[in-house]
Amino acid sequence: IHETLPCPALCKCFPSRAEVVCNEVPLAEFPSEGLPDKTTMLTIQFTNITSLSEHQLNATPLLQELHLFRNQLQNLSSHLLRGVPHLHTLDLTGNQLSDIPADIFSHASLRNLVLKNNLIKEADAEWLPANSSLIWLDLSENLLRQTPTLLLQRLPHLKNLDLSSNHLEKIPSHSLDLLMELKQLNLQNNKLHTLDASAFLSLNNLTSLFLAHNHLKNLPQTLFQGLRRVRHLSLDNNQLSHIPAGLLDQLDSLEDQGLDMSGNPLLCDGKVEYLWRWLQKNKKKVFEAESITCAFPQPLTGRSVSSLTENQLNL
Repeated sequence: IHETLPCPALCKCFPSRAEVVCNEVPLAEFPSEGLPDKTTMLTIQFTNITSLSEHQLNATPLLQELHLFRNQLQNLSSHLLRGVPHLHTLDLTGNQLSDIPADIFSHASLRNLVLKNNLIKEADAEWLPANSSLIWLDLSENLLRQTPTLLLQRLPHLKNLDLSSNHLEKIPSHSLDLLMELKQLNLQNNKLHTLDASAFLSLNNLTSLFLAHNHLKNLPQTLFQGLRRVRHLSLDNNQLSHIPAGLLDQLDSLEDQGLDMSGNPLLCDGKVEYLWRWLQKNKKKVFEAESITCAFPQPLTGRSVSSLTENQLNL
């Protein structure tokens, strides 16, 4: 006689891989009753659950991955992860979280933390322990106005940081200095208008840097110094009127089509010479090079920079 293993109502259990999936809308409370205690991966999505407590998670002490995508979560209890010390991945995408208690994530050695698409205005340094093991942090699509400098200083092993689609206006100098292992940095779709010359100085392992859809008007000449491993760089849809001489010279590792600079109001006067010469040499590294166009002066409006002649540039 096969004994049927317990499984909560409105959930599906896959004992062979110790996984439980609950994605039924009527679910309004965390289904701790009947969860197999050997569960290592739990997915609860598209439900009406509004809160989650440490006590409820105690039902699955071996849990390694918890995916809570698109529920109605507003409240998480402090010490939430005390009963799940093996948890390495926590995904809270698409909930209603705004105030998250300090110390909340400090009881498990998290490696991946996704808080995308919530209502978070401030990221608290106390969420995670000093020298945290986190390698992936996604805070995109929130309401952050300030770079979470103190939190980032606790994350020396971070490889992927996503702060895109927030309201960031600046990156304070030194706020990224300890992220020496960082490979991907996404700052797209914020309100950045200037960048400190040394903002990225410590990021020697960076391979992807996304700065598109900001309000950047000019860039310091040495901004990309040391970014010799960057393969992808997006600067499209900013307010750049010119590119300072030497800016792109350090980017030795750009892949084919690795640089996107389209959608900037470039002024094609004598100062565009550096960009023009760089494009002649590196055209294949640029995504849709013909979309890097002049906004001014009037006779050149809409012309792609790379198609200009020396005469038109008065060289």
